[in-house]
Amino acid sequence: MLRKRYLPLVAKQVLRNPTRSVLTMCGVAVAMFLYTTVQAMQAGVEAATRATAADNTLIVYRKDRFCPFTSRMPQSYEQRIAKIPGVASVMPMKITVSNCRTSLDVVTFRGVEDEAFQREYTSAFTVVAGSLAEWLKRSDGVLLGETLASRRGLKVGDRFDAVGITAYVAGVIRSAEPQHQNVAYAHLSFLQFASGSRQGGIVTQFNVRVTDPALLDSVAAAIDAEFASDQEPTTTRSEKAFVAHAASDILEIVRFAGWMGWGCLAAVLALVGNSIVLAVQDRIREHAVLQTLGFRGGLIARLIMTEGALMSLVGGLGGCGAALAVLHWRQLAISMEGLSIPISASAGVLGTGLLVALLLGVAAGLVPAWQASRREIVACFRAV
Repeated sequence: MLRKRYLPLVAKQVLRNPTRSVLTMCGVAVAMFLYTTVQAMQAGVEAATRATAADNTLIVYRKDRFCPFTSRMPQSYEQRIAKIPGVASVMPMKITVSNCRTSLDVVTFRGVEDEAFQREYTSAFTVVAGSLAEWLKRSDGVLLGETLASRRGLKVGDRFDAVGITAYVAGVIRSAEPQHQNVAYAHLSFLQFASGSRQGGIVTQFNVRVTDPALLDSVAAAIDAEFASDQEPTTTRSEKAFVAHAASDILEIVRFAGWMGWGCLAAVLALVGNSIVLAVQDRIREHAVLQTLGFRGGLIARLIMTEGALMSLVGGLGGCGAALAVLHWRQLAISMEGLSIPISASAGVLGTGLLVALLLGVAAGLVPAWQASRREIVACFRAV
């Protein structure tokens, strides 16, 4: 552990060659920016797809259909699903999206029944602007997720058009659930007849809550068996499994991006290590002077490792901080088939990035520090 009185000496050594130090820290910042962005993507995917023991929601979808445009089922299925043992509630939903393919800017409308929505969803979010009463009063009203509202620059009272649907912003909601943050909740009847679609009595999916999370698999099997012989058969999955299935391509991309994250860490290690090696080579005779003044080899080694840690930490703070700022400002989310995976860097991701940068800085200084600590004083003075 290095005492505080030696920190000014370390800072002075870093600033002795400002060009090399600044370039090293900029390289670390770029690498840590990429690393933090990858970590934010992975955190978003994990939050959207991680199953827990408390999950009790099933998604009933049209069999062999993927995009909401192609999943069409009679709304009358609601009564039949509700009679299946283990089902606590059923909410039909009509979904309309501006783009079914993977994109960073998709508007997703979810048409819901008023009573079912109030009963099932209002406890899962907070209205931060406008009111639920205003939404109930207006047939064309929508409740926007905070992420969507921020990305599109919309506020309560605005009217906006997407997918040929013109809606009125009655409220903005905030929720810990990723799927609430990037959607526009509309009235089911409004969405069924919006933009001339005339699809009264047709819905995209059913959200089914079960009485006991342990019954998810058995209830899902019972629902699919109920409609197996109908003209519109179904496929039923847990909500998290449904998201994971729809986002399978995204999961593969994120896994590949994970390798890029490891590459960024290797770049940090190489950059800082190279800078420390060059700095130590330039100061061989100075280290001999320090030894004659009473600086032991272990102290010189700690000075060198602290120098690497300082450059890596400063660069990491710049890169991780920039990534956090950009992701917060842009409010990005990867959307596909009406589902969203947010890319948001939390304080935890920032802390992890800084810790990784610090450890890499220390690791980069280990070898040159060990070499410098073992040099004989006479050999140091003889060095060119």
